[in-house]
Amino acid sequence: MPDITLTTLVLLCLAAAAAGWIDAVVGGGGLLLLPALLLGLPNVPAAQVLGTNKAVAIVGTTGAAITYVRRAPVRVGLAVRVGLMALAGSMGGAFFAAGISSEVLRPVIMVALLGVAAFVLLRPSFGTAAAGDTDTRPVTRARIVTAVVLVGGGIGFYDGLFGPGTGTFLVLALTAVLHLDLVTASATAKIVNVCTNAGALAMFAYQGSVLWQLAAVMALFNLAGGMAGARMALNRGSGFVRAVLLTVVFALVAKLGYDQWTA
Repeated sequence: MPDITLTTLVLLCLAAAAAGWIDAVVGGGGLLLLPALLLGLPNVPAAQVLGTNKAVAIVGTTGAAITYVRRAPVRVGLAVRVGLMALAGSMGGAFFAAGISSEVLRPVIMVALLGVAAFVLLRPSFGTAAAGDTDTRPVTRARIVTAVVLVGGGIGFYDGLFGPGTGTFLVLALTAVLHLDLVTASATAKIVNVCTNAGALAMFAYQGSVLWQLAAVMALFNLAGGMAGARMALNRGSGFVRAVLLTVVFALVAKLGYDQWTA
């Protein structure tokens, strides 16, 4: 456990719970969790921050995935195929992440944050469609291959390298490529995200870049948030969480921008 104050630990745990909740409903929990870790652990190497982030996130993502699979129409076989490619991609991304510094990471996160915020603002219906609003066009073999190779491999690599916004990017890509409604896409994305987190975590653990004690404490809060968020997405939709996500994104952009300016 790094030398941090009780206040910092409490704030990190609350961020983990909120990240799990947001990630389960609309994806993008890493947009809150990773910056929170960067801010709370300013003297910890970026590789250890990234590794700890994965150790926390995989617990909440797994809990959300189990909740979705029990109650949502998910093609588990397809999700696993995309997930296995994503696992390989995330291990490759995590391998290259070892040499990244916090100074490089902050502007990359800011770009990802602004990109997601712009998309959500320009698409008011994003995250608000009800389950069952799926495109009726057939999903061709070419689209399945595209989902496995580009969605799984490409976004998996990004998740291992940086991570923030992976859940949101997966939801968007799966909706576009496989014609899924947003609830089903969120459920499928959780299964894929478990695989990406597992691949990246395995590489970070092999490199000794995980703060296991801190991750264990934060993971309990992330799990509770993830399961609660999955239930909310299934029962109430995600319009409210969309507003929360935008609020969090702009707050974090402002904070990271200030830190980058004063660095």
